[in-house]
Amino acid sequence: MPVADHAAPWAAGGVDSSYAWARLGLAVLLNTLGGVGLWSIVVALPAVQAEFGTARAAAALPYTLTTIGFAAGGVLMGRLADRFGVMWPVLGGSLSLGLGYLLAAQAGDITSFALIHGVFIGLFGACAMFGPLVADTSLWFRQRRGLAVAICACGNYFAGTVWPPLLQWGIAELGWRRTHELVGLVCLAVLLPLALLLRRRAPRQETVARAGGSGGTALGLSPGVLQGVIVAAGIACCVAMAMPQVHIVAYCVDLGYGAARGAEMLSLMLATGVVSRLVFGLVMDRIGALPTLVLASLLQAVALALFLPFDELVPLYVISGLFGLFQGGIVPCYAVIVRENFPASEVGVRVSLALSATLVGMALGGWMSGFVFDMTGSYRMAVVNGLLWNGAHLLLAGWLLWRGRARRVAFA
Repeated sequence: MPVADHAAPWAAGGVDSSYAWARLGLAVLLNTLGGVGLWSIVVALPAVQAEFGTARAAAALPYTLTTIGFAAGGVLMGRLADRFGVMWPVLGGSLSLGLGYLLAAQAGDITSFALIHGVFIGLFGACAMFGPLVADTSLWFRQRRGLAVAICACGNYFAGTVWPPLLQWGIAELGWRRTHELVGLVCLAVLLPLALLLRRRAPRQETVARAGGSGGTALGLSPGVLQGVIVAAGIACCVAMAMPQVHIVAYCVDLGYGAARGAEMLSLMLATGVVSRLVFGLVMDRIGALPTLVLASLLQAVALALFLPFDELVPLYVISGLFGLFQGGIVPCYAVIVRENFPASEVGVRVSLALSATLVGMALGGWMSGFVFDMTGSYRMAVVNGLLWNGAHLLLAGWLLWRGRARRVAFA
């Protein structure tokens, strides 16, 4: 007779068990390895552009298509995870990643190279390693759900730390085609066996409290409205987030500090972003996801505003570190908010939709900041634009927090 999750979770291998923590480690590893899909084209872009003899805009097409594919594919993979379990989309994503890199190595022009990246690596590949795994992690934890989700979400930051230097070495020593082949073989040889370890389905979950009545959520909103607000918030926060992350290198070049300094600042943002996600995960478990979302949004606005009065080298390093330390806690909050307001059977698709919205925000914010710069000749108004979007996010997050507290009082 199975042991109930609440009776002896550490012995039963259920919620909050030792197996749950081991599974979290596996999810982080898969997320880190599979995250190569979002970083390889950034590193390979100069070599690909040189070989195909294209303009910079055309050379950036593979990244654009991969990003769009990742956002759309995350929702599809989340739905598959809800229906069949997370193992199957991760298996499919691993296979698609491996084949995608092997095929991209044979591409004869930039168009075919971009399409292969967009479909195999973005739409059906790397997206399976992020949203579905974060959603699955939320199903295995109750007491430390915020921390667990934050740890899992660190995988894409780990990928951004581990893969670029390895890819750069491979491209310099072996060429981009041979490097793509090796990445494809690694995906097939390593990710596929690891994915099979996710075979066990999540334990039976408690029913989500429906304080809003039949068909409502704990915040008193319909599922569609709440999902829409989360998506809007995800876009808004990441439009603001994209300004420093996407343009810090170009900003340093404009200031005369050079691209290497900008790359160091970006690396510092990612490193402190990992710390941020872990710390805010602990905060989330203590005060709740919605208060944490408001706090992180407010702190991100403060760090972003600091780019306005300071442009000296040392202050920029400090501000970059602070920005990463403040913004990293925002994204994991969405997964926990979804888990607390929607049935477990819908968590995969709804978390993936929320996380895909953040990626859309990053893409939109990166383009928008460049457009504002082209119009004004300065990044100052791009920072102001980011602050306006951050203000919109703060309003949405604050409204959700207000609704949650108001309903707790009303139903007390």
